[in-house]
Amino acid sequence: MPLASNADRTRLMAVHGARSPGGALHALRRRLDALLPIDVLSTHYPNRHGQILLNVALGHTADRALRRDAAVVGQRPQDVLRRRATAALTREEQERARQLENRLENLLAHHTPDEVLACVAGLRYGRQHHPTRTAP
Repeated sequence: MPLASNADRTRLMAVHGARSPGGALHALRRRLDALLPIDVLSTHYPNRHGQILLNVALGHTADRALRRDAAVVGQRPQDVLRRRATAALTREEQERARQLENRLENLLAHHTPDEVLACVAGLRYGRQHHPTRTAP
């Protein structure tokens, strides 16, 4: 099976055919488990519900704890894991947004909005020129 790595060689990509994205992840897990230490497999593109599917390999202790927690709330382990992963991602997004707002507030205390936007555009499109501050 052909595999391609990303630039820093921390991720691999493979194409595997199946009847469903979940089936592809399951089959890929079966083929790769004996060859590579893979913790998480994911689909590259969202499914028709806009979700990226994950196939997570848990250690025995984590698996037992997840199953116990799921039994306590009367849910399937994958549903508890999905809820926890979604909550963690939401918290991470909120924290990143707060950090960005704090940094922007700091920038705007020292620079005009036009200067900040011009600098971002310059970085985004490769220009090295940064506008000088104009007198108010």
